[in-house]
Amino acid sequence: MTAHASVARLAPEPPIERLPEAERRSVLVTGATGYVGGRLIPRLALAGHRVRALARDPGRLADAPWVDEVEVVRGDLEEPEGLAAAFEGQQVVFHLVHAMSAGGDFMAAELAQARHVAAAARAAGVERIVYLSGLHPEGERLSKHLASRVAVGETLLASGVPTIVLQAGIVIGSGSASFEMIRHLTEVLPYMPAPRWVRNFVQPIAVRDVLHYLVRAATVPSEVHGAFDIGGPDVLRYGQVMNGYALEAGLPQRPIAPLPVLTPWLASQWVNLVTPVPRAIAVPLIGSLLHDCVVEERRIDAVIPPPAAGLTGYRHAVRLALARERSGDIESSWRSASPAGAPSDPLPSDPAWSGSTVFEDARERSTDASPESVWRVVESIGGERGWYSVPLLWSIRGLADRLVGGVGLRRGRRDPEALREGDVVDWWRVERIERGRLLRLRAEMRVPGRAWIEFEVTPRGSGAHYRQRAVFLPSGLSGRLYWWSLVPAHQVIFEVMASRIVAAAEARS
Repeated sequence: MTAHASVARLAPEPPIERLPEAERRSVLVTGATGYVGGRLIPRLALAGHRVRALARDPGRLADAPWVDEVEVVRGDLEEPEGLAAAFEGQQVVFHLVHAMSAGGDFMAAELAQARHVAAAARAAGVERIVYLSGLHPEGERLSKHLASRVAVGETLLASGVPTIVLQAGIVIGSGSASFEMIRHLTEVLPYMPAPRWVRNFVQPIAVRDVLHYLVRAATVPSEVHGAFDIGGPDVLRYGQVMNGYALEAGLPQRPIAPLPVLTPWLASQWVNLVTPVPRAIAVPLIGSLLHDCVVEERRIDAVIPPPAAGLTGYRHAVRLALARERSGDIESSWRSASPAGAPSDPLPSDPAWSGSTVFEDARERSTDASPESVWRVVESIGGERGWYSVPLLWSIRGLADRLVGGVGLRRGRRDPEALREGDVVDWWRVERIERGRLLRLRAEMRVPGRAWIEFEVTPRGSGAHYRQRAVFLPSGLSGRLYWWSLVPAHQVIFEVMASRIVAAAEARS
């Protein structure tokens, strides 16, 4: 199957044109599992470029619909000694890795990664670097989020490799953190208490237009070097952004009252509680609202003309994003980024293998339902369908996690029916999936240790055997006390979960 055939359904309208052979490039994309990277890669392949995707864990791309059309290589931007092979032979490098979700000193992490990319690109003879940065005003003291974007752009521009830095504001598209923050704030709150800077100006851009500029940046002549602002056609106040969403979603417009005492830090805590966006991302995003973020120059038009049909207006972009979310057709999401402290080691098949104390809660059921019916219930768990358990207890645990800066239950899932490795399911992430047989989820909530839940379905006679186990590797005394304190709740939660999952499968059969 050709790349054109397999990824054409992912292309935005108007479709991306296939380039003549002389204009095709060897392209490396960092951040392949991220929001923008996951959408850019199939479009680059559709244009005819030879695409190499860099990922710390290539297994997370195993189920991507475009994975067979690109080369996936393992690499970690924090380990420069391993980057030479990934960069070798590449003409264009797209740097799309951001470290906001890692929390802590993400600026230092992003700068270190940028220096490693610059050095590897220079050593490999790369002809072009493309970086997606943020719109920002000149001559102001910037928030940490925007200051980091600017510093990374300057590092790449000073690399000695021709570089294009595209500076975009709020990106509007299904699955983007900015869009989901706007959506949930508007839908949850009938009245919008807001800081004074809610009257600042912003210039949103549709994700399809961001992709337009990125795809075409691959073939820009090598003499082009510098930072360029990109933005949609509408300049709006933040209050207009939220009420523009309300109009497209069929909601009443929300009254907005500026409050001088609502600091960025307090506002980010509020966002953390009422939206799926966790504190590690909400804090830097909200900090950026202190500035007017609008296009100050249109030099990009001489380098990359706007789309033939024109740039997408804000409300049209919201309409497109809502349609995608309602249909479940979301290509990529900000959820793909793991939060700080998320474990990356796989669960050993035998917990005793780790040589550590391991706690386990195992439940089994035999059922007349077919293995296929049981698996369909298992694969659709979480999100809107919930956890087939005690909703009140799950909600309380999710709220507690949000209060301490965790991800909570609001992240939902990318697709209501199907999962792939690396997908988020509320506060879990798919670590391993063997479709039809096994699903293992790794916890990303704040716990003193590492936790997994695993579901296994096997045929038994004319029906199926269902096995469920929760595994916890505690960290110190606090981890042990945490598990022991929850044993009574686990007796209820996991017993009910096993029974209801089997009952749901029997009802389907």
